Amino acid sequence: MYFPQFLVGMFATSFITAIWAELETGSVWKALGWAVLAMIILQVGYVGLVVRLIYRGGSQATEVDLVSANATPPVHRARPR
Repeated sequence: MYFPQFLVGMFATSFITAIWAELETGSVWKALGWAVLAMIILQVGYVGLVVRLIYRGGSQATEVDLVSANATPPVHRARPR
């Protein structure tokens, strides 16, 4: 997921959360608090996703290299004398 798409989704989710919290509690301050909490949770999730992609990307590349290296055995040719 691209970062601009994430930002649009995060702000849309925060806005919807703020509206919902304001309608439920009647307090603008509580709505603002819930919106900020939603933003923090989404940011932590995004960072976790990026870290997971980086970690898995490095380990998968090593496995792919090992598999491709072992997939084709070397060809031994007899030298003419």
